[in-house]
Amino acid sequence: MSLTDLRLFGRTGLKVSPFTLGTMNFGVRGNTSHEDSIRVIHRALDAGINTVDTADVYSKGESEEIVGKALEGRRDDVILASKFHGNVDGNPLHQGNSRWWITRAVEDGLRRLNTDYLDLYQVHRPEAQTDIDETVGALDDLVHQGKIRYYGTSVFSPGELLEAQWSAERRSLSRSASEQVPYSLLIRGIERETLPIARTVGLGVLTYGPLAAGWLSGKYRLGAGQPESQRADLIPGRFDVDAPHNADKLRAADALAVLAEESGLSLIHLALGFVLSHPDVSSAIIGPRTLEHLESQLGAADVELSSDILDRIDEIVPPGTVFNERDTGIVRDAIANPALRRTVSA
Repeated sequence: MSLTDLRLFGRTGLKVSPFTLGTMNFGVRGNTSHEDSIRVIHRALDAGINTVDTADVYSKGESEEIVGKALEGRRDDVILASKFHGNVDGNPLHQGNSRWWITRAVEDGLRRLNTDYLDLYQVHRPEAQTDIDETVGALDDLVHQGKIRYYGTSVFSPGELLEAQWSAERRSLSRSASEQVPYSLLIRGIERETLPIARTVGLGVLTYGPLAAGWLSGKYRLGAGQPESQRADLIPGRFDVDAPHNADKLRAADALAVLAEESGLSLIHLALGFVLSHPDVSSAIIGPRTLEHLESQLGAADVELSSDILDRIDEIVPPGTVFNERDTGIVRDAIANPALRRTVSA
């Protein structure tokens, strides 16, 4: 396998590279140099990556602007994906999954990306208070208007994935084509239901976080102390190696690092090779901030893990394992809100 060995994107007939370039780390929240960020994007494209993923909330639209600059003269050879849902500018109306916002958000995104159309437009997060019929209907209209080629979802629950499919099918609308979801050696929850559903209904699967937000960088080892993380302030406690709720994850990360060493691989290559080894994964999103980060990951497309190594991985982190609910990408209201779990007596 190599970066030029394209993989089918669900049942769309579209062919994507094993890696997708994620651009969350370009702009004010990551690499603040547009020139450096553009160099990373060009290097990824030159290496054979043909799919680029961004979102309107990444650096409040700045990431999309950087991508738009980088793709000048190269747009026709790139599968360009973006996402909507989150708030970009502080206006409470400028967010969500309603038709009102979708029709506004797509125009803003197209302008920032300097393009006439998106190949894939994704619902960044589900929204319980918005009828899925509203969202699917608006996205189907954008397909017919030629502003998007396909639409997809991100971190939808298994039930929400099927609900979106049913909403489109019963009204003879274009169906959701993909799901974007976290997946790594340390975050294997999607193996339970999401990936089997994707296989059954023909969804393309874009996975993100193959390095588990840095836990699989090789820095998180038993006895090594607390690594520095630029994301530590964003999610308090998620990266604390001394926290009891992270103890099992830290032990697993250390054991996986030992396995990588014994296998003659870097932990980064083991982690990326694992994600690509799943037959239902269409493409793994990598999110380098610098050229150095990118170069450390590109070679993993050539890694093929043996059955013995995959069995060892399953012994360390059993299939379907999730150490912390936050690692799944979204904490469901039914879990976070006690009022939704308890009957209040009169």
